[in-house]
Amino acid sequence: MSISETAVLTYRNFIGGAWVPATSGETFENRSPANQDDLIGLVPKSGPEDVDRAVKAARAAYASWRLVPAPKRAELLYRAAQILTERKEAYARDMTREMGKILDETRGDVQEAIDMSYLMAGEGRRMHGQTAPSELRDKFAMSIRQPMGVAAIITPWNFPMAIPSWKIIPALVCGNTVVFKPAEDTPILSLRLVEILVEAGLPKGVVNMVFGHGAVAGDAHAAVGRQLRQRARGGRRSARCRQPCHRRTGRRHGADDA
Repeated sequence: MSISETAVLTYRNFIGGAWVPATSGETFENRSPANQDDLIGLVPKSGPEDVDRAVKAARAAYASWRLVPAPKRAELLYRAAQILTERKEAYARDMTREMGKILDETRGDVQEAIDMSYLMAGEGRRMHGQTAPSELRDKFAMSIRQPMGVAAIITPWNFPMAIPSWKIIPALVCGNTVVFKPAEDTPILSLRLVEILVEAGLPKGVVNMVFGHGAVAGDAHAAVGRQLRQRARGGRRSARCRQPCHRRTGRRHGADDA
């Protein structure tokens, strides 16, 4: 065993406010692409039952989270942005170790998450509705923005903090809850983003994260699309996962796989 493997961290899924192993107990290795002797940690190899638990937790949390005033939800996201700013350099170095981009690029990746968090936190006070004249006497016509429910979010490996922030942060400020599966190649930086959201004060069950491979955990994410509003980014594999859902999706076009 190499020196870099003597103190291996074992990571956990985050479901219903608790860090838990995969139901199967299985894990997979996360190694630095620059040095295959550098074992970063062991990550849960989750399956459909883990996704199901996360969905149930997100649904339960949605009932109360949707009623939190948007400016109050935004305050938590401002706090998360501040924490991200304070830890930018450390996270950039962790990202270089995990996925190989040079520091200038990983610093930009973290900065994207910072910028998105501040931007979307500002939207907490700008969720304007619309008014329209009514053809009926003594009637007032208006519309307001309402959350949609649980967002199932699948992201690729190439921007492991920026892309999750583009999907998770807007969903949260709008009052939705989240079930998140990061790419298996870069799980730890996505985990850092979730840790920060928890530290900022998000209630239990509002954000849930399930690690695993796309062919198992990703397919399970898509299979619950019948009842979820799915937001996914990635390439061919994640596109195949989304096909049975016939729900609203967002996709980044390209060859990168989630």
